[in-house]
Amino acid sequence: MSQSFSDVDRPALDFEGLSDALCAPLGPYRKLELVESTGSTNSDLATKAGGDKVGFSDLSVLVAEEQTQGRGRLDRQWTAPPRSSVIVSVLLRPFNHAGNPVPTQSYGWFSLLAAMSLAEALGEYAQLEAKVKWPNDVLVSGRKISGILAQMVSYPDGTPPAVVIGSGVNVTLGKEDLPVPTATSVALEKGATTDRTILLMSYLRVFAQRYRQFCNVNGDPKAQWKDGSSLLSRLQKVMVTLGQQVRAELPNGGEIIGEAFGLDSFGALKVREADGTEHVVSAGDVVHLRPYEGS
Repeated sequence: MSQSFSDVDRPALDFEGLSDALCAPLGPYRKLELVESTGSTNSDLATKAGGDKVGFSDLSVLVAEEQTQGRGRLDRQWTAPPRSSVIVSVLLRPFNHAGNPVPTQSYGWFSLLAAMSLAEALGEYAQLEAKVKWPNDVLVSGRKISGILAQMVSYPDGTPPAVVIGSGVNVTLGKEDLPVPTATSVALEKGATTDRTILLMSYLRVFAQRYRQFCNVNGDPKAQWKDGSSLLSRLQKVMVTLGQQVRAELPNGGEIIGEAFGLDSFGALKVREADGTEHVVSAGDVVHLRPYEGS
């Protein structure tokens, strides 16, 4: 029998608790807004950021209890019952420790940084072994539990672009609620907690820490952080894609089959075919990336 959850089992997020824990002066975030329902937190936050640079500064957050027009990469639709998921978008205006803008060529890493942060948070607080699948998914037991979507916000006056990073985490979805059979949820994986307030708070705390560490080395994925790690070394620990035989399906109907052997300086995936031919594919180049078992 599939597991289901009633409205009683899906309490509202604790907005006051989140604000007290995450927002200034004690927390790293500058603004936290919570709405009951919206079409897309990413679209809403991008619109707000485009019209108000001061009010929506770095690390402003928009959270929704329900998202009716959520989309993933390549405009794939994503919906879920109210209060069943963590739905959050974070606005980034990246700058380093000297107060200078982080180079825009580093922006391609933010989706991976968010996925890594979520995987770490799910491991620590939900006791789930979460893995990152390039370019923007988080998996548990080989099934998708979360997707990450990055959206650029450009300014005609030459202001450095901002980035909105949206995350949707399946928390109390039962099998009948899943968008696709290859998905899963914290509840279905028997996570240590299905408290969305705890899961959201933990993700945002980890994300803010990793984001600041990355920005303070000027967006260099190989540069060492103060704890001795780097974005790349941390990603290599949780990324299931690296070392895997994969099939990259391309928009023109073609495909690349080979070993995913690394990431380039922009966060794109390096794939080596059996004959030694090497390819670099960005997230925008790929319709699907799947493990390849051979014909």
